[in-house]
Amino acid sequence: MATQSSLAKKDPARNAELAARPSLTLTRRFNAAPEKVYAAWADPEKLVQWFGPTSVEEGSVKADIDLRVGGRYRISFKVDGNYNEVGGVYREVVPNERLVFSWAWHSTPERESLVSISIRPEGSGSLLVFNHAQFVDEKARDNHQRGWTEFLGKLESYLA
Repeated sequence: MATQSSLAKKDPARNAELAARPSLTLTRRFNAAPEKVYAAWADPEKLVQWFGPTSVEEGSVKADIDLRVGGRYRISFKVDGNYNEVGGVYREVVPNERLVFSWAWHSTPERESLVSISIRPEGSGSLLVFNHAQFVDEKARDNHQRGWTEFLGKLESYLA
């Protein structure tokens, strides 16, 4: 079975359609070295300490990460008693600099999108540029923008 990404590589029209879909970009400065910011995304023991919305049930975040190009990840958590799970495949892994991975909720696997995280040194800290692209529609983008803004706020507190 062909995946969305393999279809895009073989079909320029499909690639153009994906690029035209809604996306969002968030930029955050952290008072932490790039290595520490990267580890917060790459190490499942660290990720479970900050990942999820502010209303996530304490202790409910679980993460399985196979951090390599082609490796899979799965993250689950509970909010108000409801189980949430997201997963995907790593497409690019550059330690302490960049992660690119597909993103799909278990409830809507056909709505695969793409997350790119770039981290670079800035002064005594780091600049993180977070891009989430290929949303199915603007409502999905807007919902994710609210969620990612909360997540990055929690990441900032975790790194402080």
